[in-house]
Amino acid sequence: MAHPGFLVSPWPWRSLAYLVTTVPVGLACMVALVVLAGVGAMTVPVVIGVALLAGVVLLGIPVGVLERRRLWLLGPGRLAGRHRTPDRAGPLGWSLTRIREPATWRELIYVLLLCGLLWPLDLVLVAVSAIGSVLAIGAPLWTHVMPDLAFRIDRWVLADRHTAWATVPVGVGLTALALYGLALVAGAQGALARYLLAATPDEARDAELAEMARSRGALFEAFEAERRRIERDLHDGAQQRLVALTMELGEARLGTPPDAPASPPLDRAQEHAFQALSELRELILNIHPKVLNDHGLGPALADIADRCTVPIDLATDLPRRPPPAVESAAYFAVSEALTNVDRHSGADRAEVTCRLIGDTLILRVTDNGTGGAHPASGTGLAGLADRLAAVNGTLSLSSPPGGPTVLRMEIPCKRPVS
Repeated sequence: MAHPGFLVSPWPWRSLAYLVTTVPVGLACMVALVVLAGVGAMTVPVVIGVALLAGVVLLGIPVGVLERRRLWLLGPGRLAGRHRTPDRAGPLGWSLTRIREPATWRELIYVLLLCGLLWPLDLVLVAVSAIGSVLAIGAPLWTHVMPDLAFRIDRWVLADRHTAWATVPVGVGLTALALYGLALVAGAQGALARYLLAATPDEARDAELAEMARSRGALFEAFEAERRRIERDLHDGAQQRLVALTMELGEARLGTPPDAPASPPLDRAQEHAFQALSELRELILNIHPKVLNDHGLGPALADIADRCTVPIDLATDLPRRPPPAVESAAYFAVSEALTNVDRHSGADRAEVTCRLIGDTLILRVTDNGTGGAHPASGTGLAGLADRLAAVNGTLSLSSPPGGPTVLRMEIPCKRPVS
């Protein structure tokens, strides 16, 4: 506004447009607020009344969306809201999340200010400025069209064209001052709207990071669902056919004399079928173990411990099943950690604990090996950290030279929504 060319720039008119459009928006909000509150108060004994009163609280959300879009009149750039992704799907989950958010109540405060103060103030200021400018600048026209009509301003009587023309420069000056004043009012209202409705740069960045984490989690869950589908198809399809083939080869071998020419090829074929079946079972286990799907994380970890060549002491405390994506990440993280124990630690014993405390799954893998493990040493710890990060998990490592090595993993897992 301090720029010399402010009055000939688009900004005074954009500010005026912002104030003018505030009037119908505020009037519509006031009508909606009165209707929702009035009808809701009268129908409180019925469910519809509670819904309407909840609508009063939530009225600021659509108003906030509209107001953030209107703020482009006062400056470039799209403003983000302060709302987060609802905890669960559906209208009820959305409403409960929004009602608990501070952003919703800030928007409601803005709606109350808009209805009770801002739009009446803007209407008066714009109307007075417009009428004053039109009367002052257009005074020669009024005296020409209505020569018998005189205007009195304090002690100054506009009764002829000569005195009327003298008001034109005064009107131009007052119009310029009015445009400056209206721009100041629009700027103040825009700052208020930004404060109550728009996220700060830090909040917008945090919201973007949260959305990225949510999208990454959704992608991980979709990936895990596809792994489960592949495991199910292999288990119910190819594996069953290989089992049937192995049995048929065994029957054919039993019905063939040992000295028959077909006996050695049948022996080799059955051996290859057994080997293929074993490899397929190992592949299915690495894709997604069936025990994890059917029985949960505790039995799946027990299965890993049984297959590990290093003796494992396993302790689990899982009052409920974590989400499938969390179970899968925890299973493969422990599997990778025990593989490292087996291959690199030199340990003769290890301990695995798995506890669900509140909404956090805590895993701890300890071995009595030589220690000195480091994520950059190529033992798979970096990949393990990446796997945990996909479900917002964290990994901490303590491995001094000489041991012991302690690997602690934490994965957040919200309670499943019924």
